Amino acid sequence: MRIGYDAKRIFHNNTGLGNYGRDIVRILNTQSLVEHFFLFNTKKSHYEEQIPLEKATIVYPKGWFWKTFPSLWRLIGQWKQINSSNVDWYHGLSGEIPIQLKKNYVPKIVTIHDLIFLSHPKYYNFFDRIIYKLKFQYAVSVADHIIAISEQTKADIIKFLNVDAKKITVIHQGCNKAFKQEYNEVEKRAIQKKFQLPEHYVLNVGTIQERKNALSLVKAIHRTTFHLVLVGQEKSYARKIHDYIAENNLKHQVSFIKNISSTELAILYQNATVFCYPSFCEGFGIPIIEALYSKLPVITTQNGCFPEAAGPDAIYIDPNDIDQIRVEITKLFENQGMRDEMAEKGYRYVQRFSDENVANNLLQLYKSIA
Repeated sequence: MRIGYDAKRIFHNNTGLGNYGRDIVRILNTQSLVEHFFLFNTKKSHYEEQIPLEKATIVYPKGWFWKTFPSLWRLIGQWKQINSSNVDWYHGLSGEIPIQLKKNYVPKIVTIHDLIFLSHPKYYNFFDRIIYKLKFQYAVSVADHIIAISEQTKADIIKFLNVDAKKITVIHQGCNKAFKQEYNEVEKRAIQKKFQLPEHYVLNVGTIQERKNALSLVKAIHRTTFHLVLVGQEKSYARKIHDYIAENNLKHQVSFIKNISSTELAILYQNATVFCYPSFCEGFGIPIIEALYSKLPVITTQNGCFPEAAGPDAIYIDPNDIDQIRVEITKLFENQGMRDEMAEKGYRYVQRFSDENVANNLLQLYKSIA
């Protein structure tokens, strides 16, 4: 198999979309059925040092025009190089497929992570919604097949983009291998000391933006002794959180952490007492998967994609109900046995998102299309 990937996010995105692409390359790099990857990338990046490239060729724009306008190359200029690479198919990893200026016969696959800009439009400005809709509608129309990362996303593709269900396959994501190994006490204590964290804390991971709903979690620990750790880049919404913390004298109870390595994040998970993720909407919720692999009990939102990610043994809450969130956190902090039981059952559940399953599902789909 010779696979062409839209690799911009692999090399230039350090969050969900980038992690998805890097994980696919890492996982499939070990598969004997995969002969070679062609990673179509707009420009050089430090991530090239972190990605297994034994089977890979990074393809950059050719010619002064495309090198000068790499974003335009990604949109309309890639096909000549895609065709000359003699790939078995081209896979758009982040909801996009370059526009065909003339007919070509390379099979095309696109992964759709979420359609939150359509299902929850209030979180996006008008022009972004228009651009995303055009890109995604084009991608699903020209793709030979579509990968949805969750059943929720599949349902949204059918509803909002009017796609036949037979054209969509759900292939869940996994997570970075850093979250699947155990760290020793010396490593754990070093991270605890580095970030000046208490022995027990509630952990939340993800970009600090409105739809992730971290403010409800901050309100939930108000008038308790619990410590909250928020890991993620801060958007403008974070100002509301900082203001609430200042108004209620909670600075000593909330830690903000960002720009850390996967290993440091994995240890933060393993040091935590409870993982709480009261997000309003997601495509899937990879931090939940990371928490389950870290043997953490999970509290998360009661509908949408969240039960699909967290499984039957998580605790589910209304993300608007501050008192309920507080009650469930308290219940877990006060009951070690309950935490252990949830962690063990969650760890068994999350094995369905293993590297082996991700690889097998992708290869099965690739073979059926090729």
